[in-house]
Amino acid sequence: MNVSIVGSGYVGTTIAACLADLEHDVVNIEIDEDIVDAINAGEAPIHESGLEERIAEHAGSSLRATTNYDEVRDTDVTLLCLPTPQSEDGSLDLAPMRAGSEMLGDALADKDDDHLVVVKSTVLPGTTEDVVAPILEEHAGTTIGDGIDIAMNPEFLRMGTAVEDFLEPDKVVLGAQTDDATATLRELYAPILEREETNLVETDIREAELIKYANNAFLASKVSLVNELGNVAKEYGADAYEVLEAVGLDDRISSRFMRSGLGWGGSCFPKDVAAIRAGAREQDYEPELLDAVVGINDEQPHRLVELLAEHVSLSGARIAVLGLSFKPGTDDIRKSRALDVIESLLERDASVVAYDPVAVENVREQYDFDIEYADSAGAALEGANGAVVATDWSEFDDLSFDGMAQRVLVDGRRIEVAEDALEVYEGLTW
Repeated sequence: MNVSIVGSGYVGTTIAACLADLEHDVVNIEIDEDIVDAINAGEAPIHESGLEERIAEHAGSSLRATTNYDEVRDTDVTLLCLPTPQSEDGSLDLAPMRAGSEMLGDALADKDDDHLVVVKSTVLPGTTEDVVAPILEEHAGTTIGDGIDIAMNPEFLRMGTAVEDFLEPDKVVLGAQTDDATATLRELYAPILEREETNLVETDIREAELIKYANNAFLASKVSLVNELGNVAKEYGADAYEVLEAVGLDDRISSRFMRSGLGWGGSCFPKDVAAIRAGAREQDYEPELLDAVVGINDEQPHRLVELLAEHVSLSGARIAVLGLSFKPGTDDIRKSRALDVIESLLERDASVVAYDPVAVENVREQYDFDIEYADSAGAALEGANGAVVATDWSEFDDLSFDGMAQRVLVDGRRIEVAEDALEVYEGLTW
């Protein structure tokens, strides 16, 4: 199929490269010329496992990028992968979605063939039908169902494993109102839907929109519940990991997302939980449980620093922070728990030295922390009075702590540590 993708951020770029891998002809439409130039040069504009090689393989043939919206006229389907940033009150800022829909509608006004517009961005129920559709109708000069059809197809990509998640998903959700739209989406994802492991969910548009939020709200709630139980376990001197490993054997619960620690961050969980909370309040419903989920998550970094303070006098102390990205496998630092840890340490007048294998430059550029950045974990630990682990990169396993002034480690992610490597080893919640 000929596919156009509006937006070339984390989601749009990954999906474009993967669809090209599935032998579709894909054009990425993006307003940032630097991103366009990078993709056309066969380079990935983001750090994501498996992405660079796919872009390099397909760029110039089945994958290209442009700033020109008119390119959509030569495609059969357009995927809207536009950002939906969070406003101060937690609600979604739909300005990028509105602007992209306007330009897409203008381009489709001169197209004679039928065209399917698919919202991939995470949006609250009603957005596709009540926001995107009217804009398309106005700017294309037609009505939905007469030349243009709409659908909603949420993504479930995890940073660090996004390529694998797209090509080998647990589920594909197709939200459409017509058989033709569903058939087009089935054709688009045919190689993926042929997998026995892929569950296909065909539903209406609003249900598809809400499935993504319900999915992430559930997982975020599970993490916060696990951390609450972990905090209780620590008060009793029990190993929360051992406890929760046993709990995870219940097939109603499963073992995934059962690691207590610093909590969740990134671009999806914080924004999606905030949006569904704000959306609930717009409907005059108070989401008390989700409020508690966020409260527990926000408290975890402060618990880590308090635990460190029990063993190290933080004022004037040199503290190593290992890991800056919100999870291993990505350079994304959005809502990273490490940033909250650093802020808390600086408030206590600690001297912070930080290390991350890929995310240091992002922190340098986006935060004006008065901290030192090390070139390796070993360099960060050298002369430190204490250390914390904020991201569980595999290279942190079996570190040598011999160069520390005080061999004190508070681990927020449970790395592998030799029993005799430290004077004080504290896991955050176990």
